[in-house]
Amino acid sequence: MSVLIPPRLAPGDRVRVVSPASTPYREFVARGVEALTRWGLEVELGRHVFDSVGYLAGTDEDRLADLNDAFRDPGVRAVFATRGGKGAYRISDQLDFGAVRRDPKPLVGFSDITAVHLSLWKECGLVGVHGPFVNDESEGADGLRRVLMTTDDIVIKQDPKELSAGLTDGRRATGFLMGGNLNTVAHAVGGELSSLDGGILLIEDNLGTGLGMIDRQLTQLIKSGLLDGLRGIAVGQLNGFEDERVNGWSVLDVMRDRFDLLDVPVLGGLPIGHGRQPVTVPLGTVATIDPAAGTLTVAAGVR
Repeated sequence: MSVLIPPRLAPGDRVRVVSPASTPYREFVARGVEALTRWGLEVELGRHVFDSVGYLAGTDEDRLADLNDAFRDPGVRAVFATRGGKGAYRISDQLDFGAVRRDPKPLVGFSDITAVHLSLWKECGLVGVHGPFVNDESEGADGLRRVLMTTDDIVIKQDPKELSAGLTDGRRATGFLMGGNLNTVAHAVGGELSSLDGGILLIEDNLGTGLGMIDRQLTQLIKSGLLDGLRGIAVGQLNGFEDERVNGWSVLDVMRDRFDLLDVPVLGGLPIGHGRQPVTVPLGTVATIDPAAGTLTVAAGVR
């Protein structure tokens, strides 16, 4: 696959904020706009950012229109998703991939936005940015700024306090990094998810979807064949699973049981996902997991 690495952002660039999934809180978006403005960026909102239809930020047609308008506008240099939630998977196969190929620009988002990242990677090889919408000048915001505005490698250190740290095992491994929210990745089988042969799978999960569901999701991915040739697994935050047990089994036991079928190195404990101030990481560039050192090193997602 030919990989598309978008240009880095610079002060004075115009960026677009959209809501491809669920409706965000206005106050949250306002804080994000303030933060991006402090970076020297010119921030504008998509027409339907605050629309609401059930649990969606407007109709499929309107959410898709905002996303495609941002990719088609040559003056827009980056696209920020306000939040995840539900619904990005409904429109992820209808993006204007031709416009993306002609003028690649980074999309920032995570959770349900994983579906859009996977689709853009499958159809265009576009490098994305896995991370939350910025809303202040915290350490998390600084990390997002580094990913978008510098060409430095991103080094993420394992946090031994994270539940998934207990999964760490094996040797160093290198490959392109792709993935995101486990639930979304698993449901992309037969759709947005392409082969991860030669890749490092990034996964995180939130709110304790249940040990059986984790089992189903990982088993579905394995049975799909799309993990054949996988070189390693990087595991982020597993929020909501801390106290969940079934006959002595925890989420770590379930994951180890499934990971053993893949026989690849695993680096857990990464502060990536739905926790407080999660770190931002590029998707699609070359990454190395080093379980012994407890580090994930990812090549820049911009040029």
